[in-house]
Amino acid sequence: MIRFAAAFFSLLLMCSLAVAQDRPPLAALLDGLAARDDLKPLKTAIVSQAGSVLAERGYRGTRPTDTNNIKSASKSIVSALVGIAIDKGLLEGPDQKIAPILKPDLPASPDPRLEDITIGNLLSMQAGLGRMSGPNYGRWVSSRNWVRSALAQPFDDEPGGQMLYSTASTHLLSAILTKVSGKSTLALAREWLGPIKGFRIDAWDRDPQGIYLGGNQMAMSARSLLAFGEIYRNGGKTADGRQVVPAQWVALSWQPRTNSRFSGDIYGYGWFQRQIAGETVHFAWGYGGQMLYIVPALDLTVVMTSEESGPSARTGYRDALHLLLGDIIDTVRASPRLGE
Repeated sequence: MIRFAAAFFSLLLMCSLAVAQDRPPLAALLDGLAARDDLKPLKTAIVSQAGSVLAERGYRGTRPTDTNNIKSASKSIVSALVGIAIDKGLLEGPDQKIAPILKPDLPASPDPRLEDITIGNLLSMQAGLGRMSGPNYGRWVSSRNWVRSALAQPFDDEPGGQMLYSTASTHLLSAILTKVSGKSTLALAREWLGPIKGFRIDAWDRDPQGIYLGGNQMAMSARSLLAFGEIYRNGGKTADGRQVVPAQWVALSWQPRTNSRFSGDIYGYGWFQRQIAGETVHFAWGYGGQMLYIVPALDLTVVMTSEESGPSARTGYRDALHLLLGDIIDTVRASPRLGE
């Protein structure tokens, strides 16, 4: 009887080891993240290659279908709407001046440099106006008119100069989209991005005038953010070949235009760029660690969502997410059976 029991447990152990060895490496990698102290804020992780989800996990009671505030990752969505508006003829292009569109909201005695700011300057955070992010964000969103407040800020640089990361810049784009279309930015997102299977904006804050906050406070699930990222990975097309975002706009959005003075990362039109694990990676980044990564050379789209209660840059958490993406890239490159 003792021998039988020993043999039984030995067989059970061998089966368990076999199952563990057969576990896909990427799935095993995501499984292990819950135990890592450096990734405690992580809520979800999804890895997709060539349109197929290879692995996804939720942590600490969160599911990839749960709604999450994607924070400034929404700036990439606003950028997409601008590109579609240009394609539809509602806007002339990145070089179009914004002052004529926002004339009713200009200061009584405007700085002449306001006449030089372009759509492209807002997209690349090179408007030159004082930043309305970080320590200035609360003061800005407490104002009675966010658009007028943004346009009334003193210039910290010339239009087209250094990158001055500011949510006010993408909010001005939201106001511009609303004015030229006669529709809310949320209505435009639902209409223009509606053909994307799985894409949905669950909630979005508005300013006192009812303009949706361009570049922050947007609620989406991790899967919805993945669906949006897949459009960019696929050159602006849906899986069934429908062109939702112009292919030229995807290329323009990823074209290097400036650099973050904080991280050194390249910035285009609403997208960051850096090298991770030897690959060029384009990414949307929101406060707290809301990440959408696209690795074109590997047909890879990765989403990570996190608790929104704390910063990710100063704490080193954002860097931990970048390193995690590096591990994912290495695992994908070394595992030809992934996705089978």
